[in-house]
Amino acid sequence: GPINKMEVRMSEKVLVAYATKYGATAEIAEKIGEVLAQVGISVDVLPVNQVKDLDTYGAVVLGSAVYIFRWRKEASRFLKANANLLAKRPLWIFSSGPTGKGNPVELANGWRFPKALQPLLDNIKPREVVVFHGAIDPGKMKGMEKWMIQKVGAALEDSRDWEAIASWAKIIASALAAEPGSQK
Repeated sequence: GPINKMEVRMSEKVLVAYATKYGATAEIAEKIGEVLAQVGISVDVLPVNQVKDLDTYGAVVLGSAVYIFRWRKEASRFLKANANLLAKRPLWIFSSGPTGKGNPVELANGWRFPKALQPLLDNIKPREVVVFHGAIDPGKMKGMEKWMIQKVGAALEDSRDWEAIASWAKIIASALAAEPGSQK
């Protein structure tokens, strides 16, 4: 029969788009892109404000740094501006924020995603929304910021769990490989 749109789509590139403040989230996005590329998936890793045309991508992974339970403004804007296009594609979402030991969602008091954006998310229906440990480098922070971070009791450290990030990327890779008409 005629090739459906989805089959054509899945042979296309995957976009890993991110919003970062000091570069920790960018490195997580790079790692996800690396794992996808290793299994032969064609992938672009870009800051959200450099994404020109979502139509060239069959699937999207979107990540943002989180500070005090808020996403970076440019990530929120990207989600709002592209809600309809994102709803038509397999979408995975990650936030990078909490530092310290233990389950990142517990460290963030059960927080998974910005409340203000939740109605949007309910329409888009991503495959999965995860929270990864982040990194806080006090050397890069302004005084007020450092004070706020310490006030909320966050550990000033790099808590990123590369193994957890790589495993999640492998799950995405398997899901993409299972899509009809995808290129192995």
